[in-house]
Amino acid sequence: MIRRNGLSLFFLVIFVLALAGQSIAGLGAYNDDQLGSGGDPVSWGAYVTSADFAVDVAENWQSEYLQFLLFIMVTVWLVQRGSPESKSDGTGDQVRPGSPEWAKTGGLRTMLFANSLGLVMGAAFVLSWYAQSVAGTAAYNREQLSRLQDPVTWPEYVASPDFWDRTLQNWQSEFLAVLSMVALSIYLRQRESPESKPVGAPHGETGTDV
Repeated sequence: MIRRNGLSLFFLVIFVLALAGQSIAGLGAYNDDQLGSGGDPVSWGAYVTSADFAVDVAENWQSEYLQFLLFIMVTVWLVQRGSPESKSDGTGDQVRPGSPEWAKTGGLRTMLFANSLGLVMGAAFVLSWYAQSVAGTAAYNREQLSRLQDPVTWPEYVASPDFWDRTLQNWQSEFLAVLSMVALSIYLRQRESPESKPVGAPHGETGTDV
């Protein structure tokens, strides 16, 4: 069971470790700021349940889900000659033995299943973006009050430079990563990786199913 699910388990474990590491490092940085501004340090439990930690986590999650949502949806219509990330055709839609039940039934259920990956990724992006905006509002208002300035409403924060600075600095890095993967995979190879074309494949060959 572990071997058959090794890829998911590997990323789950390193995700948990990275999140735990972020909480510890973030706590240290947060308490340094607290002491520097004359405040009291907080416990780990107080920090990980704070808006400051939540907004840092949520803004990374929403940018990751946006990256995959766009990549999933854009590759439906656009191709990149020579990239294994660009499929050459859609012949994998035919129902065959072992196909999921919702792929066989037809109608609404098959339509939903045929678009389920994009729908779930889209929902995850919207929810994490909303969580970022709510937690960001709370964290921003905490800073405002500490400077004896007026707090802002959620719509005001979403329209603020602080929100879009946090958002766009994550988006641009995700877009660059996808661009690099698409372009470099045309000319470079990684033996045994499904994200790479076979070592002997011509540079101009497009699609992993060719």
